[in-house]
Amino acid sequence: MPYRVSSSYNGSMDTLDRSLDDLTASWGGWPAAVRNDPYPVLAALRAEGAVHPIRLADGHDAWLVLGHEAVRVALMDPRFSKDMVTALADDPDVVDPGLPGPALARHMMNLDPPDHTRLRRLAARAFLPSRIAELERAVQQLVDDLLDGLAAQAAAGGPDAVVDLVSGFAGPFPFQVICELLGVDADERAGFAHAFRVLLRPYQGAPPPEAYVASDAIVTGLERLVGAHRETHRDDLVGVLVSAGDDERLTEQELLSTLFQLFVAGHDTTTSLIGNGVVALLDHPDQWQLLCAEPDRIPAAIEELIRYDTPALHATFRVATEDVELAGCVIPQGAQVLACIGAANHDPSVHEHPEELDVTRPPRAHLGFGHGIHHCLGAALARLEGRVAFETLLRRFPDLSLAVDRDALQWSEGDGLVLRGLAELPVRLGPDSVE
Repeated sequence: MPYRVSSSYNGSMDTLDRSLDDLTASWGGWPAAVRNDPYPVLAALRAEGAVHPIRLADGHDAWLVLGHEAVRVALMDPRFSKDMVTALADDPDVVDPGLPGPALARHMMNLDPPDHTRLRRLAARAFLPSRIAELERAVQQLVDDLLDGLAAQAAAGGPDAVVDLVSGFAGPFPFQVICELLGVDADERAGFAHAFRVLLRPYQGAPPPEAYVASDAIVTGLERLVGAHRETHRDDLVGVLVSAGDDERLTEQELLSTLFQLFVAGHDTTTSLIGNGVVALLDHPDQWQLLCAEPDRIPAAIEELIRYDTPALHATFRVATEDVELAGCVIPQGAQVLACIGAANHDPSVHEHPEELDVTRPPRAHLGFGHGIHHCLGAALARLEGRVAFETLLRRFPDLSLAVDRDALQWSEGDGLVLRGLAELPVRLGPDSVE
């Protein structure tokens, strides 16, 4: 059937006058208008059925799961394996593992029980509520320092100065937090940050040479981080992982893989939460003003922002270990499965008027942090970061505004279509309440 965009969409009708078959034949190889707002496409596909065969933009076949209940079931079903290394051994063409490649794929997001259970239990010690609560002062200080820097930059540029909220705040903030959690020395952080920015930058086809350089730099940096912790026995997450007893001890591959995964999962999603969330609130000025007037609503608003424009549009890799019937479709053994969290979070059978942002919405179970045994380990940290970031931003800069036309903003789906966020967000801060 020809696809027609919903009435709420503001993009070009000509751009989106493509059949659903065309869109699913190259999932992610979309025109810019669809990348910038995928939700009408997701809604149209979900209306046609909860499960669809697709061809990913990288050439791999997969099955796309869209309905809330079907996504929830897929995230829990043990027949959808997360073990990427084993899946690649069985079929080297099942997925593009990306960089640094299978050598650093032995982390909890790419493992099934019992290995997943062992790694998660060990890493969970660093995410205990008491440890997260202890981070709040450091998180607040990082937010204050970064916003001070942006305010100084804006002041130097005059009343119409434009600053980038991503590079100046949303990007470095969660990266500094994860560095704090992992005990990365201050003089190492800039190098790590640059390497991850390059590695996680979306690209088409084979990785560019600079991505390989960045990948090597990250591996070398992680090895150096582990070595330093073995010498000093620090009481942080890396120290916990390095000093695990015999019954929990990680192999070197598991250790480096786990650290790599924590860096990626620990900062990029929060960067997107802040950027996507600011745009969503500016698109709905009544919601922005409500939170400025009633900041106690911000913790609940974080949940709605995650639901409304989730930083992780899709869940990470899964593969069927046998034929699995899901929502009336049989997904064959060996097939890659893409559980679409963004579509599930906009399912009208669960969320009334899901295309509307409503920070007063009664809490319902969104899937922004996943579901089941792979539910995001760092969810409490992400909530803390989001709360402090929005509380401080709204308090200090209640008149913040976009510095470009709304349609000029560009979203990208990098990291195998999992992460969705803005590369930059030009804004005018307005008066700073601190002054």
